[in-house]
Amino acid sequence: MRQVTRASSGQSQALLSCLIIAVCAALIIQAGQIQGAKAQPGREPGEVNSRQPGNGNGTTGHRVPRSVFHVRWNPNEKFIVESRENPAINSSKLAPHPRLKVSKNTKLTLSPKLYLCHDKHSELCHNKTQQFRQRIVRAFEKAMVESVNESQANHYNVDYKPVFGDSFEEQYYPSTCLVMEAGVRVLRRKDAPFNKLPFGRLFPRQKLFRNVKDIKTCAIVSSAGSLAGSKLGRFIDTHDIVMRFNHAPTQGHEVDVGSKTTIRVVNSQVVTKPEFDFTRAPIFRNVTIAAWDPGKYNGTLEDWLTSADYDLFTNYELYRRRYPKSRAFLIDPHSVWRLWQSLQMFAGNRPISRNPPSSGFIGLALLLPHCPQVDFVEYVPSTRLNGRCHYYSKEMNSACTFGSWHPLAAEKLMALDMNMAEDDDMSVFQFGILRIRRPDKLLCGFNFFGY
Repeated sequence: MRQVTRASSGQSQALLSCLIIAVCAALIIQAGQIQGAKAQPGREPGEVNSRQPGNGNGTTGHRVPRSVFHVRWNPNEKFIVESRENPAINSSKLAPHPRLKVSKNTKLTLSPKLYLCHDKHSELCHNKTQQFRQRIVRAFEKAMVESVNESQANHYNVDYKPVFGDSFEEQYYPSTCLVMEAGVRVLRRKDAPFNKLPFGRLFPRQKLFRNVKDIKTCAIVSSAGSLAGSKLGRFIDTHDIVMRFNHAPTQGHEVDVGSKTTIRVVNSQVVTKPEFDFTRAPIFRNVTIAAWDPGKYNGTLEDWLTSADYDLFTNYELYRRRYPKSRAFLIDPHSVWRLWQSLQMFAGNRPISRNPPSSGFIGLALLLPHCPQVDFVEYVPSTRLNGRCHYYSKEMNSACTFGSWHPLAAEKLMALDMNMAEDDDMSVFQFGILRIRRPDKLLCGFNFFGY
């Protein structure tokens, strides 16, 4: 009996010793982890450790890597903070250069200023420009794939069947011809069903542009953050037609974006949402307005009138009745989807996002038939790329440049293909000016829709 008691006492002492050793080891490991975390370089405020098993809501599990162009938006925050898994979006308090993820294992921090140069005759400048172009193009191509992978929904019921076979890239057909073929146009009073509806009488009798024969040069001014500090205002104002988008202001930004505005292309959210005050805001007065809403891919105009993404018709009617002499038009949604088809033809066997083109690309297609030469300013980003979404705001979001919802990456690759600037890449990537010339009808070999 004593032997058993003595043995039990010895076992207890052994267990106690093991427990003390285990606790000491755990404390040593924890201290080492804390010291290592303090020593980690480059960790920024709000950054999430991609290796951390917890997901922040009290549960555990492996964190799924997100696209470099994925937007993580918290409506309670004024800005979006970045993480190592999702480095595309920078807080306004952080370094304002976007990061482009090369692969799942490596990340590239693109610092555009490293590629900035002005001497077009310098071999060094030429090499820098080519390197910058390669990185931007690579980012667009990657964004095309990622946007399709992340956006599996088909909200607009897109049912596309290739016209030119599996790969349009195998056929020679100028990109400008594809844009012209889409025939992006505004609705007219004679268009059914508006020719039989009272609403149709709201459409202006006049055409979109006056004195088309006198138009020689046009400028399309993007709203990109890279326009800040560009000092392109004087250049922009020399054009016969100047197109801007949505509620992008000129006041206070004249040095960079100019002051002249001929036409504004506005989406249905801007027309509809009260914060934009479309029917009264001075920014929408005394200019031509071209408003658009996509409708469904194969929907009729009757369907569109009752199921638009945003009910732009109510405020459009109010605007036209309040300002009966105004030049406010609605863009034909069928032509918007024809433009999407042109984008998909350009992309060939690479699928693009099944969402409508951006206002910028719609604006280009709307303007090109009327203008022999179009200068698109900071649509394809130059070395002034700074991560800002717009030149008039401080929001940091590179998805505004590379795309997350619209097929923006495909649009910009197609725009690059249309570039006819004399200095080519130097003009686009150093000065921010992409020049597109209207093609000859004989070159394209068809009659343009509506012209």
